[in-house]
Amino acid sequence: MTARIARRGALLGAAALLSAPAIAQARWPSRPIRIITPWPPGGSLDSLQRTMFDIVSRDLGVSIVSENMPGARGTRAAMFLKQQAQPDGYTLAHHHLSILRHPFLTRQPTWDPVTDFTYIMQLSGFLFGTVVRNDSPHRTLADVFAAARARPGQVSYSTSGIATTNHLAMEDLCLRERVEMLHVPFRGAQEGVTALLGRQIDMIADAQAWRPQVENGDFRLLSVWTRTRLPSFPDAPTLNELGYGMSVTSPYGFVGPRGLPPEIVDRLHQSFRKAMQDEASQAVMRRWEMPDEYLGPAEYLAFAQERTAYERETVARLNLSID
Repeated sequence: MTARIARRGALLGAAALLSAPAIAQARWPSRPIRIITPWPPGGSLDSLQRTMFDIVSRDLGVSIVSENMPGARGTRAAMFLKQQAQPDGYTLAHHHLSILRHPFLTRQPTWDPVTDFTYIMQLSGFLFGTVVRNDSPHRTLADVFAAARARPGQVSYSTSGIATTNHLAMEDLCLRERVEMLHVPFRGAQEGVTALLGRQIDMIADAQAWRPQVENGDFRLLSVWTRTRLPSFPDAPTLNELGYGMSVTSPYGFVGPRGLPPEIVDRLHQSFRKAMQDEASQAVMRRWEMPDEYLGPAEYLAFAQERTAYERETVARLNLSID
């Protein structure tokens, strides 16, 4: 009897040992989480994300590996999620409106903007503006358009890529003004700053990587694309005030690959939300005057569904293509 009990105890002990790895593997996260951003480092986005990632790392107890993957009009992160990432919560990406628009701009197969990603949390948006050098003869945005009207195709502006939200906004403005400007696309807003400093372009039409140069007097801010004027640049008019009846923020957030388990989505959302609400992150948002565009998983997915329909219609209406 005693021997049988001993054997049974040994078998139970062995079973417990065999099940231990499975239990350990079930714990998430147990290794570093990789978050891919499809833009070069620098500017407001980089500052906010890196601040948040430090907080998320402490909250989840693992390292957050931030990787910049610029190029291909900001689509490389989405392509990686679609083609290579596993739905295990260890590879995520910064997500933006161009990802919703891109499939309708090309005949090549890409992704379904709604079903091929798992929406975790919408975070903020870009503060766009038009900027020239301080020694430029153009004192207003109207001056730039007047010069473009006098010299068709010669006055240049930069954006962070072809068919990005700010590029389309500029095309809309040029159409309304009946002018032709030279578009110079870069991999990110910071490259436009370098080009303007080097006098390689006439104007930036992009996110606020230009802010330090405006603050130190190297650049002049001609317009902002927010709904209201910025407290830090009260003299810069909005596009609404200039009579265009438009504001552009291009909200962005975090997504994972298709099929990310709901419990991991929930845990990531909780951690990202905690990081966003932290005073360190709020200080960055105040510093850069970044809009609060927070949406939880369900709301972010609903936004993606609605916005995808809008992007499809807009691309068709404007007959846009990158092929």
